[in-house]
Amino acid sequence: MERATSKGFRLHIGFFGRRNVGKSSLLNAITKQTVSIVSDVPGTTTDPVEKPMELQPIGPVLFVDTAGIDDVGALGAQRIEKTRQAIARADIGVMVTEAGVWGEFEEKLLAELRTHNIPVAVALNKADLQQPTTEQITRFQQEKLASVLLSATTGEGIDAFRELLWQIAPAGSDESPTIVRDLVQAGQTAIFVMPIDKEAPKGRIKNLQVQAIRDLLDGESLCIVVKDAGLQLALDNMKTPPSLVVTDAQVFDKVAKLTPEAIPLTAFSILLSRLKGDLVAQTHAALTIDELHPGDRILIAETCTHHPIEEDIGRVKIPRWLEKHVGGKLEFTHVKGRDFPEDLSPYKLVIHCGACIWNRQEMMSRIHECQRQQVPITNYGLVIALAQGNLERALAPFPEALAAFHQANATDAKAVLAN
Repeated sequence: MERATSKGFRLHIGFFGRRNVGKSSLLNAITKQTVSIVSDVPGTTTDPVEKPMELQPIGPVLFVDTAGIDDVGALGAQRIEKTRQAIARADIGVMVTEAGVWGEFEEKLLAELRTHNIPVAVALNKADLQQPTTEQITRFQQEKLASVLLSATTGEGIDAFRELLWQIAPAGSDESPTIVRDLVQAGQTAIFVMPIDKEAPKGRIKNLQVQAIRDLLDGESLCIVVKDAGLQLALDNMKTPPSLVVTDAQVFDKVAKLTPEAIPLTAFSILLSRLKGDLVAQTHAALTIDELHPGDRILIAETCTHHPIEEDIGRVKIPRWLEKHVGGKLEFTHVKGRDFPEDLSPYKLVIHCGACIWNRQEMMSRIHECQRQQVPITNYGLVIALAQGNLERALAPFPEALAAFHQANATDAKAVLAN
């Protein structure tokens, strides 16, 4: 039975290759369902096709079937861009090609996958029609490329392909991600403060919060869930103080005033920075806010594509808090989903949401691109905590990030004394 695991917590397995090599047929064969349309006409697959499933012994995965990256024309260029976005989020890259076919195109595709440090498997499809050449096999051995000969049409080699995916899967792929249970010992209690506002999913709890509750249960810990208005009552009713309080970043200042200093406190979005991104690097980036000046350009990126609401966190609250902190107007640009500027040079800072619906690979790809262009990228929760004067406290549960905060402050103090 398939577990109700969100896409952001699934291992992403992308199928890449030329048009009409059988990527869609392979997806249908491994899932034993008609997921992708199969046709002899090249370019049948346009936008990436996704299929979540349980792939034992790996666990929950998301297969992503992509358009042929050798497509041509204006529409082809758009398809290729969508495919490249899929490469950025792949935890495993499957290069689908025909037995006996390997050339410059495959070499370039392999290089692009390796640029993202993605484990690669080669699926030599159409084994019922032809066999791989000696040169092809030798090339794989030289490159230490894992490969399997198969036929999506007859089913030959599909079981071996499943086994190959397991062999090259990143370490820990079959384990549940640690969100918070390492911060709360077995038998201890955490309080989750989850305000129910206009941005909360109607009739539901945000997926990360659900996953965090399950994470605590897996660690044999206890969890009390309250709205912000119920925090004081929960604290008053506890015989033993909680080991940790985690809050929605938007009410961090209110929660910080109610939570005794002795109780560690952080935000869900900061947990996401640790889980999906690079908390230390994003902490350093958050501290550059103190270097901003009125008129500077800020890029705010959000993975969700929900319709903006009144008092939207990315379009209203964060800009308001930042402009108050800086003491003047800033110029904000907003992007959603996978839209992202190729040239980041106009921006002094990128502020990113927690990427709760993305996997870690995709978020890290975006972080690495910002670092390559030398533009700092930080996280919603870190920005809010800094703007409200609570960043040191929010980082207290995370020694490495807290050390980065103290080091930056010490460096700034030395610079002031030197001048």
